[in-house]
Amino acid sequence: MLLDPTRGYDLIGDIHGCAHTLERLLDALGYRLQAGVWRHPRRQAIFLGDLVDRGPRIREALHLVHGMVVAGEALCVMGNHEYNALAWSTAAPPGSGRQHVREHTPRHARLIKETLEQFEAYPAEWRAFLDWFYELPLFIDAGRFRVVHACWDAGLIEPLRAQFADGRIDEHFLQASAVHGSFANTVFNRLLRGTDMRLPHGLTLTSDDGFTRAHFRTKFWEENPQTYGDIVFQPDALPELAAQTPLSELQKSELLKYGADQPLLFVGHYWRSGKPAPIRANLACLDYSAVLYGKLVAYRLDQEKRLDPRKFVWVEVARPEAPR
Repeated sequence: MLLDPTRGYDLIGDIHGCAHTLERLLDALGYRLQAGVWRHPRRQAIFLGDLVDRGPRIREALHLVHGMVVAGEALCVMGNHEYNALAWSTAAPPGSGRQHVREHTPRHARLIKETLEQFEAYPAEWRAFLDWFYELPLFIDAGRFRVVHACWDAGLIEPLRAQFADGRIDEHFLQASAVHGSFANTVFNRLLRGTDMRLPHGLTLTSDDGFTRAHFRTKFWEENPQTYGDIVFQPDALPELAAQTPLSELQKSELLKYGADQPLLFVGHYWRSGKPAPIRANLACLDYSAVLYGKLVAYRLDQEKRLDPRKFVWVEVARPEAPR
């Protein structure tokens, strides 16, 4: 995707329905509401996906971002929550053993609950937004910088680009992802959810919402990891026994790596905390847990080839006042 080289770009992390916080961030970045659309005279926003689910103003956030994209004031890639919404709403292909691409389990229902409830009185709008999600590319490769929701895997992106040159998939590809291990399933899992690895010693992790799993999210940028603890990525820490377990040489060789010599890469997805900063000189995660009263974060990109820690901009997400 060729972008205007003379324009500056403001890359913005996961919103999850925090529409008022997004307005505060856009205002801090110098965007102004004109004719119903947030605009900047010289810059363009790029959203990293996960506009929906969890937050208090999902419908408002979608209208805001959609309005900017249609007006040419923003670009947006697909996040795993936009994929989840499409998959929840789409019939699975015959022979897959499912009714929908994303099965209607109690856990999946909880994750999409706020979105469906906020659109309950606006079914036509929700259908239109689902159609729009197909227009969101799974990645942006601007040459000097790249954008993907969770993980850049050139071994998947190149064959994907051969099918969909602009990274925008169709319903047939979405349906194909219902089949575990298929190319489509692998693409969505890797690009929109990231890399993972099975915990050693038969251990499991249980998240705050009660979901128990045997895999954990892994970093894809460590140059010389030695233990499981070296590659674990937020939000969940590993049990001490797992963290200290050495990686085998085979495991090290199979880890995906995004080299330090590659173009700048911006991702969301990973629920970071603390002061926003680069992960390393060519990699930034802009998801700082906005919907959990963290920060909504942007990076102001100009012509630099290495990330500048001074160019992160953020707003704190205000907690609602306690009842008196």
